[in-house]
Formats: sequence, structure tokens, C-alpha cells
Amino acid sequence: MTGKSTVTGTSETADGWAAAAPELVIAVILVVAVTVAAWAFEGPALAGIVVASATLGFLGLLRYLPATEEPPAPAAAPAAPMGTGYTSIAGLWRTRTLVKNATDSKESYDRELRVALQDLLAARLAERHGISLFDEPAAARRLLTSKRGRITWEWLDPGRSTGPAVSAGIPPRTLAAILDQLEQL
Repeated sequence: MTGKSTVTGTSETADGWAAAAPELVIAVILVVAVTVAAWAFEGPALAGIVVASATLGFLGLLRYLPATEEPPAPAAAPAAPMGTGYTSIAGLWRTRTLVKNATDSKESYDRELRVALQDLLAARLAERHGISLFDEPAAARRLLTSKRGRITWEWLDPGRSTGPAVSAGIPPRTLAAILDQLEQL
């Protein structure tokens, strides 16, 4: 395979990071050269600072890289799970940032994390109980509140424009309780 895949008449690369190999090699050579120069002029302390700065800069850049869409699997092959397009460290970093922002700010919770949790709740209710969260909210509410899900319903009720009135974002213990209930649902 040449690294190319044809999807509906267009040619797209499927190599991921391999397509950026020349730029990555140049970046590594540049960091090594600057580190060696720093070591020669000021010793290992400055060299360590150079390496740490380059690493932090790279991780900061990863945060702002756009997600890439993976081409759909061919019709003859079984459908493979689609990834997000992020490397595992970038995905972990984005998720951690999302949760941190949601615990700090109610607006961030309502805008980002609440939507994701509602999607998870809707999927669980549909798969395991045959209830549509958005079409049958009363049935979803009865199911959740009968299983000690009052807190979950308060924070994820699709009929509310925002979550419960709190000064900050979602408390970490409440978020943990919601995730536990979603897992058990």
C-alpha cells in the first residue's frame, strides 16, 4: 500500500504523522543543535531549560492542532471504530482541560461538558432501556430518579437551558457521581 486511499473519487493521505516526518526531523535536529549549543556555552542547566521549553512548546502546539477526519472504511470491509484524529496525549490533554474548565466555570460546563454528558446519557438510555432522552424526557426522568439519579437529572435535564444554579462549575464529587451512575445505567 502506498499510503494513499481513494475515497469517493478523491485521493487523501492516510499516513497521519508520517506525512509530517520531514518537519518533525528538522524540529528534532533544531532542538538538539540548540541544546548542544546551550550546553557548550552555559552548561547542563541551560540545556535542560532548552529541552523543557521545546517540550512544553510542542505540547502547547498539540492543543491547537485541528482534528483530522479519518476516511470511511470501504463498504466491503467491516466498519472499524473511528478515532478522533488526535494523538492519545493530545486527546487526554483536551479531556482534562475540558473537565478542569467545567469544574471552574458554569458557562464552560453548560457549553461543553454538559452536552457531552447528555449525549452519553441519551446513548445509555436508548441502548439499555429503549428511552429517548430528548423525545421522552418524562420517562427518562422517572428512570433516573427511581435509581437515585436526582443529582444526575438536575445537571443533565435536557429541558433546562443551563444546569443547576451554582456559583462555580460542576463540583468534582457531583461529576464523579454522575459518571458512576452513567456507568451503572
